[in-house]
Amino acid sequence: MTRGFGIVGAGVIAAMHADAIATLPGARLVAVTDVAAGAAAAFAAARGCAAEPDLDALLARDDVDVVCVCVPSGLHAEVGVRAAKAAKHLVVEKPIDVTLEAADRLIEAARTADVALTVISQHRFDPGLTELKRLLGEGALGRLVLGEASTKWYRTQAYYDSAGWRGTWAMDGGSLMNQGVHYVDLLRWCMGPVTEVTAVCTTQAHQIEVEDTALAIVRFGSGAVGTILSSTAAFPGFPQRLEITGTEGTVIIEDGQMVRRAFGAGARADGDDGDEDGDGRRLGTASDPAALDVSGHAAQIADLLAAIEEGREPAVGGAAGRDTLEIVCAVYESARSGRTVTLGS
Repeated sequence: MTRGFGIVGAGVIAAMHADAIATLPGARLVAVTDVAAGAAAAFAAARGCAAEPDLDALLARDDVDVVCVCVPSGLHAEVGVRAAKAAKHLVVEKPIDVTLEAADRLIEAARTADVALTVISQHRFDPGLTELKRLLGEGALGRLVLGEASTKWYRTQAYYDSAGWRGTWAMDGGSLMNQGVHYVDLLRWCMGPVTEVTAVCTTQAHQIEVEDTALAIVRFGSGAVGTILSSTAAFPGFPQRLEITGTEGTVIIEDGQMVRRAFGAGARADGDDGDEDGDGRRLGTASDPAALDVSGHAAQIADLLAAIEEGREPAVGGAAGRDTLEIVCAVYESARSGRTVTLGS
């Protein structure tokens, strides 16, 4: 069965969704809409789909089964709830929204309408993460003691100035909510629930109302500890990095690839950094927000389609998106209050 897709929002990330849909035999891009009619028309012409004048028109189409929500983050729940009420399955870009209240509204709307909801966390499908989760499932690292998530990227002031919603609390959030959120999700996925957060957030290199640098110390329910670092002020931008350490070994991931693994005394390190630039550093999305690999999005959308057919929850459902948002919100709350924030109480 082929499912028809509609995309809401014709910005940078919408192209990634369209490219991912195009790779899947069970998916077809049907229509797009955007508040800027010209952007929707240009997108539709390039992709060979219809341009609808507004969200209601797109949702009224019987040939749209799944809606990809690619609008500014602070509008994710608003659009997603309307799509769910129209009985459309949902692919929501990260983060699920910028407040827990909005996330809960979206999750409840999907549940009430009995539609599938996945929140984009495409890096869970990266080869290095797949292998890391296998190792963790086998207990190869022993008891987990330390987890570190680092996003040291670079964005120009022009990036933030390119759209009025960028760099705002209401619609975007800062470097952690927008750029670092992926590796916060991976950290939580690998290490388990977070119970405490102590954080500092600063705006170092941009004229924006949100932070461009966030640093947090976290404690996990297991007793393990960790750190979260996110910045868009780290010129020229560096690979995202996840380090998971247990009593029996350590695994290091950079941009989805396992670059080091060591187990027990005298274990050798191995791994492959993959494609590199001339300095031996991979840049990609570290410096260019449009430089994305389509494979992760395609794998996650394929999982959503399989979940619909099998009547199961998608691999990355609404609850997973909420768990990650809860950590990000706790970082912001701790930074504002100067106190440790307790989660799950």
